[in-house]
Amino acid sequence: MQDGFQVFKFGGASIKDAAAIRNVAAILEDFQGLPLVVVISAMGKTTNALEEVLKLYRAGQQEAAREALYAIRDQHRSVAMELFGEAGIPPELADHLNDLMVPVEWQLEDEPSDNGDFDYDQIVSLGELFSTLIIAAYLNQNGRKTFWLDARDAILTDDIYRQGGVQWPETQKRIQSLVPPHIKAGELVLTQGFIASTSDLNTITLGREGSDYTAAIFSYCLDAERMSIWKDVPGVLTADPRKFKNVSKLDRLSYREAIEMTYYGAKVIHPKTIKPLQNKSIPLQVRSFIDPAGEGTLISDALEDEAYPAMVAVEDGQALVHVSTRDFSFVAEQHIKEFFDLIAELRLRVNMIQNTAIAFNVVFNDVDGKVDEFCERLQERYKTLIDRDLQLITVRNYTDETVESLKRGKLVLLEGRLPKTVQMVVREQPVLVSK
Repeated sequence: MQDGFQVFKFGGASIKDAAAIRNVAAILEDFQGLPLVVVISAMGKTTNALEEVLKLYRAGQQEAAREALYAIRDQHRSVAMELFGEAGIPPELADHLNDLMVPVEWQLEDEPSDNGDFDYDQIVSLGELFSTLIIAAYLNQNGRKTFWLDARDAILTDDIYRQGGVQWPETQKRIQSLVPPHIKAGELVLTQGFIASTSDLNTITLGREGSDYTAAIFSYCLDAERMSIWKDVPGVLTADPRKFKNVSKLDRLSYREAIEMTYYGAKVIHPKTIKPLQNKSIPLQVRSFIDPAGEGTLISDALEDEAYPAMVAVEDGQALVHVSTRDFSFVAEQHIKEFFDLIAELRLRVNMIQNTAIAFNVVFNDVDGKVDEFCERLQERYKTLIDRDLQLITVRNYTDETVESLKRGKLVLLEGRLPKTVQMVVREQPVLVSK
């Protein structure tokens, strides 16, 4: 690849409407001449809206699902009309957007499949395809030569829908074949985050919020000099500013610290993003699309021994599952193997584990009914109990003062400590005040 080659990723908030798209175009203008791949998410809350289409479809409400789908299409057309003004939507763009609608419209005419995750990927993937087509056309109209690359032609995965596992050798071969000719021709390569393809040419997704991961895949396969994620925050912060006061920006962060915090719920970067970059020592910069001149946060491999402040990640929507044997016998190795085999089969996200002589406690992300299925599958041989609507609080580089402050007003159901990390599964508990 050319010297200085980089990968940029812009999320839904950065392209939520026509004004936001113009802002992204202005940012890209500042990097004119840079060999660049740009990964784009769906606009704003489009993924949520498409998930509602799926919900209606699988509930047998096909007509309502179609109406919801057409509302999403019309919203994108409205954004495109505002972008292109009096010139109108280019005919080629209009035709391409209509073509993308056809397979989803056909799907909504049929009965839902037995695999809800398959249906999810065919419908929800539409958001990234719409957004990137519109932005590519807009950039081309404004003089920035842009090649629209269908990520499904570039990234090959297994057939585990909603959590596609990348087939790295073939993916690298494809990307190295598809991208360099356009970079050498002076084109910006623009593609979709989140989506890929199976060997059967079915659309598949890489996991919710997976566009960061897509950018990391392209960075790895092309030996990028740097990857940048453009966010609505100035960089990586010590905690979510929507939940905590007095947060501060980190100027630098090691790969290890970034992996720890993203795995346990820090929302600024998708958890799978860091490892491909670390494997090739590709720096990651988290920057602000609101303040493009800001330096952001640099994540690299040169900072392992640096001292860091306490960093807090909060993950909502947690379920704590208690499992015990029906005859009060010990929970032994063969039982734990059974639990983990089922966890792997259901692809449940495990955030915390603790076992005693007669019980096994595990904390999951409570999504898609999989926690209930886990318990139902164990019901014949085990007693199970689920505590829901919990928070997982992870404190990296903790101090006792920080941990105690986070416990106020909360009931701690499970706690675990490592040398640098404290995790607590908590429920809100009003503080009693005497009359």
